[in-house]
Amino acid sequence: MLHDLMKNQKANDLALYLSSFDLFNPVSLAVPLWFEGPQPNFYGVPKASALPFQIGKLVGDTRKGGSCNFSQVTLIPHCNGTHTECVGHITHERISLNKCLKDVFIKAILISVFPEKASEIKETYPVLEKEDSLITKSSLKNALEKLSLDEKSNELPLAKALIIRTLPNDSSKQSQIYLEETPPFFSIEAISYIREQGFNHLIVDLPSIDRMRDEGKLLNHRIFWNVEEGSFEISPKTQIHNTITELAYISDEVEDGEYLLNLQITAFELEASPSRPIIFRKIQA
Repeated sequence: MLHDLMKNQKANDLALYLSSFDLFNPVSLAVPLWFEGPQPNFYGVPKASALPFQIGKLVGDTRKGGSCNFSQVTLIPHCNGTHTECVGHITHERISLNKCLKDVFIKAILISVFPEKASEIKETYPVLEKEDSLITKSSLKNALEKLSLDEKSNELPLAKALIIRTLPNDSSKQSQIYLEETPPFFSIEAISYIREQGFNHLIVDLPSIDRMRDEGKLLNHRIFWNVEEGSFEISPKTQIHNTITELAYISDEVEDGEYLLNLQITAFELEASPSRPIIFRKIQA
């Protein structure tokens, strides 16, 4: 009886919490992947493609006499668009995002920050050039504290997801080619701060939280998932249910603040998946 009462109370609490968000007007943070148009691209990998399947007389294109349309899709989730990844991205063990992502409705905080020049900051990264631009712990802390003040509260709501929009922000991010020039990335202190604050899910509009050419260290990924530097093995301390979403796009129409996040992925048994992060605005009292 007591168990049933507690279960009902939790269900009522969840329903009450969900009712505080505008569930009828979702906002997608995913970059639409146009197979025949401009696409974001990381490292100059082949573009994502979708071609009608054909074998013998069977053709997946009604324009070519087929009874219906069905395509064969080729893509690299990490490089061809908005994607979510799990710790399997950096381990010898084949760990699946589909098994790691357990959260369905996630309390999220959205902030906006300017990357800072490496030559003007004291924060660190293993491979660093003076012209590099970094997201710093200082900028994250200031943005979160400002949001707290704007909310007229001494502390932010306990959130599990942090969504970071880099400034300046424009729609060209949706078709940006990241190849020659090093895009902004996070300092070691920034990622450590994010983990220390208890965020389990990180969403960014950058191609990677690590430096594009970092000698293969991926140290920020290891810090966020709590995997030892240089290791390809998980441990009891590994944050196996944490996720990182990269190459998202957060429109300027979406203000900084508290949101409800639904992180949608495919059921691929892989370390990463194309994804569609959906956020819902909080209803103002």
